[in-house]
Amino acid sequence: MDIFEAQITAAESGTRLDTYLAAILDGISRSYIQKLISEQYILINSRPVKANYKIKTADQVFVEIPDAAPIDILPEPMDLDIVYEDGDLLIVNKPMGMVVHPAHGHYHGTLVNGLLAHCTDLSGINGKMRPGIVHRIDKDTSGLLMIAKNDMAHQHLAAQLKEHSTKRAYYALVQGVLSEPAGLIDAPIGRHETERKKMAVNLKNGKEARTHYYVKERFARNTFIECRLETGRTHQIRVHMAYLGHPLVGDPLYGTRKNNLDFPGQALHAYALGFIHPRTEEPLYFEAPLPQHFQTVLKELAQGV
Repeated sequence: MDIFEAQITAAESGTRLDTYLAAILDGISRSYIQKLISEQYILINSRPVKANYKIKTADQVFVEIPDAAPIDILPEPMDLDIVYEDGDLLIVNKPMGMVVHPAHGHYHGTLVNGLLAHCTDLSGINGKMRPGIVHRIDKDTSGLLMIAKNDMAHQHLAAQLKEHSTKRAYYALVQGVLSEPAGLIDAPIGRHETERKKMAVNLKNGKEARTHYYVKERFARNTFIECRLETGRTHQIRVHMAYLGHPLVGDPLYGTRKNNLDFPGQALHAYALGFIHPRTEEPLYFEAPLPQHFQTVLKELAQGV
């Protein structure tokens, strides 16, 4: 099941509960939210309320979304870019625009649908909606993902992620020209206080988040960088670079749609992934090349096009 919790701010006060939740919960309809409220999956200050309840400042909202899907998650044959595979795990290079796993209102065309057609077994730790999924990247972020074929592998890989012992590196193209050759962004990340779909640097309630960045190439109005994560917060690179005043090119949530260089989403690619194999205990390391559009844009920027 998915859990969502929030505290209502003064700016949000006075809105109907079902209207508020429909605006901030991606892919969940207002009618389904009303059903969850009537079945007491949604509480205010630990108490059931009606859908037309007007939320108040400092109200504590608790939402539990049951795992049960209205339809089965079906296998869909896909031309997956599988970088590595053995009896315990796969490494997949996910394209930009592909959702990692099904969610309410989005049950087809995800990476999980393709994995179910490719594999007879995937770990079941994260339930029927997310078989094999150890970690995620955003829909419009391309790059490498670990997929577990059994629960032993899943637990081992998840522990490495929790301990921050995995090696994860990203390429990104940002707006503006970074002056320093490298830097560390050490700023906690939490839910945005008023725009609940967004994350933000939150010094009061955020969780620790650290991103190292390294300038690879500067252009007239953009910078190509490498980012390495110490932590793995939601939208971490996107939030941290926007916090610096250099949002990712094409980022519809934290940046601007101006000068997006024809990127349909944020210009972010998970190019490197390293970890210890859960069974052999051998170190593994993989890299995935930049998508063709990303390469073309960099070449055109270098030529001043």
